[in-house]
Amino acid sequence: MVSADSCTPVQLSELTRYACFRYTIATRLSKPLPESLYISAISADATLYGRRIILFKEQFRKDSAMESWQEKKRIITRNLQEVLGDERLNEILKQRDLSLYWGTATTGRPHVAYFVPMSKIADFLKAGCEVTILFADLHAYLDNMKAPWDLLVLRTQYYEAAIKAMLTSIGVSLEKLKFVRGTEYQLSKEYTLDVYRMSSVITEHDAKKAGAEVVKQVEHPLLSGLLYPGLQALDEEYLKVDAQFGGVDQRKIFTLAEKYLPQLGYAKRVHFMNPMVPGLTGGKMSASEEDSKIDLLDNPSAVKKKLKKAFCEPGNITENGILSFTKYVIFPLMKNDDKFLISRAEEHGGNVQYSNFEDLETAFAKEEIHPGDLKVSVELAINKLLAPIQEIFKDPKLVELTKKAYPPPLKVKGNVNAGTDEITPSKLDIRVGRIVEVSRHPDADALYVEKIDVGDDEPRTIVSGLVNFVPIEEMQNRDVVVLCNLKPAKMRGVESKGMVLCASVDDPKQVEPLTPPKDSKPGDRIVIESYETGEPDDVLNPKKKVWEKLQVDLKTTEDLFAAWQGNKLISKVNGNQVTTKTMKNAPIK
Repeated sequence: MVSADSCTPVQLSELTRYACFRYTIATRLSKPLPESLYISAISADATLYGRRIILFKEQFRKDSAMESWQEKKRIITRNLQEVLGDERLNEILKQRDLSLYWGTATTGRPHVAYFVPMSKIADFLKAGCEVTILFADLHAYLDNMKAPWDLLVLRTQYYEAAIKAMLTSIGVSLEKLKFVRGTEYQLSKEYTLDVYRMSSVITEHDAKKAGAEVVKQVEHPLLSGLLYPGLQALDEEYLKVDAQFGGVDQRKIFTLAEKYLPQLGYAKRVHFMNPMVPGLTGGKMSASEEDSKIDLLDNPSAVKKKLKKAFCEPGNITENGILSFTKYVIFPLMKNDDKFLISRAEEHGGNVQYSNFEDLETAFAKEEIHPGDLKVSVELAINKLLAPIQEIFKDPKLVELTKKAYPPPLKVKGNVNAGTDEITPSKLDIRVGRIVEVSRHPDADALYVEKIDVGDDEPRTIVSGLVNFVPIEEMQNRDVVVLCNLKPAKMRGVESKGMVLCASVDDPKQVEPLTPPKDSKPGDRIVIESYETGEPDDVLNPKKKVWEKLQVDLKTTEDLFAAWQGNKLISKVNGNQVTTKTMKNAPIK
């Protein structure tokens, strides 16, 4: 070996030829070569020179492949909150492109937050991934019947049309995607057998825990809801993918899949998790909370109205749904030279543009950007995304499909409601009550026996399991919210003729009675917005599980109101709202 400084003319010629070869390769590939391949010394021996050329080309190929799969990984994982199985991901990308699926249960109507996974799907395709979109119709039915069986096909058709329209709106070619409906394979003999096999190894505890943030939680869960997580795990095997993509709220289902699929002889998959984007009210954007989301078919006037009411506190960059939408949708979809424009008057600083989210976030945190100006710019961006979708949905067939898939609840008049099979909140007889007498149950340490004035001729006897949560002195003369038309039932020998409604969570166990509307009195009727008409049933039919089916959609909101599917519980007398003192986003039981 000799150095370039001391080499002979022949050796220098060989060195020059080698350098020219390196330059030619780099030029044709339009990329610089690794610094490690610069030649500081070379043998004049022609055979050795040839070997060096071969070694050079092999090293260059390896370095190029390394840079290629690492760049794909960067695109695949950007803006994700978490990846489970990073080493498995590396191994796959070093050998070939990744295959993955994203599933969506066909329940409530898709809204603008669905652009978050759509923009990520665009990333996956850019990185060369094979992407399958699963319309999880059977899952939708199993999740406490969020999608009634008779509407299942219609809602799946609506979802397919909506998702395809969204992807078209952001410029994603549908030819690169595979669309599958769950019932295409989930009713097969093989899949059904694996469901039985899975149910023989998963414990009830693990199934309930896995679905805690996805499946609707009720005091007495249906078996269907417990099956849900195991079925989602099996989908990974039956769709023949390397990975599954979802929100971070599905993390427990993903870890269940990693634990139990190998017990059936199936491989662990990689799991990608998007962050949960805050809704317009500050909590999770939900199809069941009208004020928290913007529907894909909302017109510009509705978009403006919802954004105007949206939570966007100056300088707050944490629970800010408006700001989050720019991070996870607007900026990822921008082209290389695009900028996000904040339009404002000259006296307020004039227009300003941002090419990346970090600069916008910093400016908002410093209160250099006013929430009103940010809302206007996001409003324009949302309407631009929705316009092509709404144009597609002008098709008469899709107009009819929308009506059939999501029919408005029947609004009943008079007492017709009591004799119909339609289950609506107007069936519930909810009233303001005042506890005029309270004592400990003689045969149950955790129960109170209360006499509650609910406007009847005499106070009702109601038994409540509140001993461990509310001191007895705080129960006396307390105003509460009472469900009055449950079928009377004996509780440890004492007949209870109603139920005190409470916000309740299980982990850790907390229970808090709801607070009646301001300026209300015992006997005042509590109704649910949009369901004010009609009279309640005399007694809820226990065989039809009216209360159980309505209760799953009763919960407190981020701003401490009691609501059913986002519609607030209010006084029929004065319109004031039922609230809770401290418990946000908690089921009402």
